[in-house]
Amino acid sequence: MSGVLFKRVANRIPGLSIKLQQAGMSDTEVEFIRKTFFSSFYMTTGIVIALAVLFSKAESGMLFPLLIFPVLFIMMFLYFVKFPDVKILKIQREIDREIVYAGRFLIIELESGIPVYDAFKHVSENYPVIGKYFQNIVEDMDMGTTIDDALNRAVEITPSQNFRRMLWQVVNSMTTGADIATSLNAVMEQIVREQRIELNEYGRKLNPLAMFYMITAVILPSIGITMFVIFVSFLSIKLSLTSLLMIACFMGIVQFLFYTVVKSSRPASQFEE
Repeated sequence: MSGVLFKRVANRIPGLSIKLQQAGMSDTEVEFIRKTFFSSFYMTTGIVIALAVLFSKAESGMLFPLLIFPVLFIMMFLYFVKFPDVKILKIQREIDREIVYAGRFLIIELESGIPVYDAFKHVSENYPVIGKYFQNIVEDMDMGTTIDDALNRAVEITPSQNFRRMLWQVVNSMTTGADIATSLNAVMEQIVREQRIELNEYGRKLNPLAMFYMITAVILPSIGITMFVIFVSFLSIKLSLTSLLMIACFMGIVQFLFYTVVKSSRPASQFEE
């Protein structure tokens, strides 16, 4: 019965199978939903038990923790079910960080007269992220798969649009008989231009982010807290150590969120580091 439920939930999530492949996860759709379900259940149960202990002396007793259990469980499930998307985004950034170097390496190999198979094998040995995809291509070719089918399979499971364009160009060049190195060189130049544009846009975004950081990390913790303490002293309001610690924790959370926003908006390119 539970297997049918997990299968129905998996069928309602569009593209779950390809997402799991792109994220490098070996689980099937049903297995992933089952693991997500139980992880959400255990996490929700732990939180509800902690809330029950906190509310044990309150009038509501166990009523409030039990009422929020289904809502909290749904929130946890929706959170954990996004795990493949997070992994895909991470892999995509890692691929985009290597793609220009790997592409130029492949071009040099091909221009030196090295066969495509050997060039793919050399790329797989020198680049840890992109090299995994080229290693899969080489292994598929060793198993008797045609190079076109092996490349198309790699195109299907890669989460990076830039890497997909690179592989498509190789397939098109081999199909039409054009020079692969020349075609790849044009694609690499276009990817470099796009990465430069992303980097310039990121530089423009840093100006308002820097202003926000000055407010939340410099002004509020120093001048703002000082003015707040003076203001409450005039009103004869006593601030306990717990209140001050809560304010400090809040400021720490705000700064952590700021760091997360800046890090997530940073483009993954050869110019990043």
